[in-house]
Amino acid sequence: MKKYFTPLGFKRYQDEAEWLIKLERPAVTKVVSWAASLGDRSENADYLYGKKRLREIDKRINFLNGRMDRAEIIDPEKTKSSKILFGATVTLQDEDENIKVISIVGTDEVDTKMNYLSWKSPIGHSLLGKELNDNVAIQTPNGQREFEIIKIEYKRIVIEEFKGESSVSGFTR
Repeated sequence: MKKYFTPLGFKRYQDEAEWLIKLERPAVTKVVSWAASLGDRSENADYLYGKKRLREIDKRINFLNGRMDRAEIIDPEKTKSSKILFGATVTLQDEDENIKVISIVGTDEVDTKMNYLSWKSPIGHSLLGKELNDNVAIQTPNGQREFEIIKIEYKRIVIEEFKGESSVSGFTR
């Protein structure tokens, strides 16, 4: 099954995988090798934690690679449509004239603080295919509400960059 990404969402996964493969895993491997050279491994915290961390890193690398292998990158800036599709930034107005702006993103790019909602979420799914001035009923925690679509844009959706932080610094040497 395809995994939909915006270009910056996909780049974040690429950056994380590269960091894990080129920096984090080699650093942890070095600590594990050093800890193993000390002898008895059964009570060696650096060795035991390092081996556990290597398993976590490998699991995450496999997860990221699996997602990226199935990725379909959709650039909102290249989308031309009068309908709401993946990557749309939509301005909604409720009956009290409150404005809400949301962007439709991939399931791995959701960020509720930025109002980035998955295309599979109830709200995202209910908006897909709608057009300017359409009314849409959306189920909210406070019950069902009506919104009018007052603007549809296809613009760059900024996803926070990956910033790797090594777990190796916690080891004793």
